[in-house]
Amino acid sequence: MKFCALFFIIISFISCEKNVDLNLKSAEPVLVVDGQIEDAQPPIIVLTKSLAFFSTISPAQLANSFVRNAEVYVSNGVLTHKLREYSVPLSPGFTGYFYSNDLVSPANSFVGQLNTTYTLRIVAEGKEYASSTKILNNAFKLDSIWIKQAPQNVDTLKRVLFLKSTDPPGLGNSGRYFTKKNSGQFLPGENSVFDDQVVDGTTFSSQVPQGIDRNNKLTGDDNFFKKGDTVTLKYCNIDRGTYTFWNTWEFAYQSIGNPFAQPNKVIGNISNGALGAFSGYAVQQKTIIAR
Repeated sequence: MKFCALFFIIISFISCEKNVDLNLKSAEPVLVVDGQIEDAQPPIIVLTKSLAFFSTISPAQLANSFVRNAEVYVSNGVLTHKLREYSVPLSPGFTGYFYSNDLVSPANSFVGQLNTTYTLRIVAEGKEYASSTKILNNAFKLDSIWIKQAPQNVDTLKRVLFLKSTDPPGLGNSGRYFTKKNSGQFLPGENSVFDDQVVDGTTFSSQVPQGIDRNNKLTGDDNFFKKGDTVTLKYCNIDRGTYTFWNTWEFAYQSIGNPFAQPNKVIGNISNGALGAFSGYAVQQKTIIAR
């Protein structure tokens, strides 16, 4: 009897199958802002145009997506500086562009400082955009880092990174981390942002997965360092707007291709319909050699 009931349930689901065609409307490209300012570092702003959801992305298409000749201003509440456009080679034959402090005319230029709010103003292609962020004081304190051999792994050369951190009492602190291996670049973790909802007012320890390059396919080794690596942890306090953007962005990234994922909207902090975020980082760093 149970077998018959199960059989009819299966048949019911099969008979209810229906092809669903989604008619996704094309949309005009919008401005995408990837901006940041760290303490003791100049602001860096990258401007691009959004690409169609089903676009076949090529190096040429990416290179052509950069927004050129924009007016970009950053203010710390006392000084307002117009940033200068710079170029950087991406790959043979292709160039990228970003905006940062004008080294030719450095008047009114500045670097980030703790406990300071920064505003961003962009004039590009006849439209104006605005945002703000704050470099906070270091609420999360990076006390120490250490390396252990990867547990339950046949490869005895693999290593994992740990940290000890202290969070002061009072909910509302947020952070983001990056790791650098040897002479490579800093890369964010797959889940790079965190807050103090669980650890409020405590000193806690945690494993720190290696930062990942999202332009490359993830492998089983992405959470591991190797014996002999020089490992640097970049541990940042961030404001809530920065946390919300990267938290929703990473959730959306991890949901790509998953038909059971919950609907998600990436929440940026740029006005006038632009995508992306202007992020402030209060940075602490520690380096260790994996033994």
